Amino acid sequence: MVPLSRARPVPRAGRRVVALTLVALLGAGLFSACGGSSSATDAAGGQKAITITVYNGQHQQTTEALIAAFERRTGIRVKERDGDEAALAQEIEQEGSASPADVFFTENSPALMALQEKKLLAPVPASTLAQVPARYSSPQGDWVGVSARVSVLVYNTERVEPSQLPASVMDLANPQWKGKLALAPTETDFQPVVTSIALAHGRPAALQWLKAVAANASDHIDSDNETVTADVNDGQASIGLINHYYWFRLEKQLSCPCHMHSGVAYFAPRDPGYVIDVSGAAVLASSHHQAAADEFLAFLVGAEGQKTMVDSDSFEYPLRPGVAAPAGLRPFDQLQPAPVTIADLGDGSVALSLIQQAQLL
Repeated sequence: MVPLSRARPVPRAGRRVVALTLVALLGAGLFSACGGSSSATDAAGGQKAITITVYNGQHQQTTEALIAAFERRTGIRVKERDGDEAALAQEIEQEGSASPADVFFTENSPALMALQEKKLLAPVPASTLAQVPARYSSPQGDWVGVSARVSVLVYNTERVEPSQLPASVMDLANPQWKGKLALAPTETDFQPVVTSIALAHGRPAALQWLKAVAANASDHIDSDNETVTADVNDGQASIGLINHYYWFRLEKQLSCPCHMHSGVAYFAPRDPGYVIDVSGAAVLASSHHQAAADEFLAFLVGAEGQKTMVDSDSFEYPLRPGVAAPAGLRPFDQLQPAPVTIADLGDGSVALSLIQQAQLL
């Protein structure tokens, strides 16, 4: 049995492996596709209920809570297909008009922006877009922002004093963090930070920074941010770069404060490492159930959906005004992030190229 103090939070179950396995099974004809045109029998009246398929790149526990509440509210059935958002976006592109997906729900905006550029998304109804501030949704209105996270430092409180913490993400390249830094560069959460650095300092400087942090984190290149957070909490690394909610989820999982040996810290106001990431959802242009899929998007940003998300222990910021964030989070209106827009983050291709050049992928 793993001691509780060293317990790992449940990761996203190897989404990249799951996505690739599903693709292989589909290709072999061994897995029945989750078609958007499928239907289910309504237990109460024997009528056929509409079923929509959601390709889910969000955390599974968050999406499952939202789906359960949506099904209770509407009677519309939802099939959930989980995977890495980048792999799912590529699959949607390959499937084209034959995609069985009705909705694509992501952790970060670049995957949605990539599909928007390829004209694979349907316009979101104006009434749905109006539920959240416009700056957190698609500039063209093809997807809607659902929740937000902020990039932070997680640090081991027994190994690092708050006064020793770097004020800027650029300081993570300093030699003092050699062997002490943990990163998950294959996570799509990492890409917005790289994009922000490239915008602030230029691509050559961003590449130089990536190579330096790759060297500093060479002993702690992790597969996901859950592992980064746990490694820092366990003292295997001193500091890590994550989105805030991973730390709060670990705190919730461990339940006893005696098992928490870490804290979170924010970069200096407007630092390029201080980035707001938006989780969003879109209806595919190829969906055969666009009205029902639109209803799902409306639920995600409606008062009930946003409250359901908050109560699910997702520890994400709801984007609908008037819905309180989970207890313990710094108030959303007190965050002072870098001036990076959804359009600036784009489809993530700049960051991906730089990460590959630094041999972190």
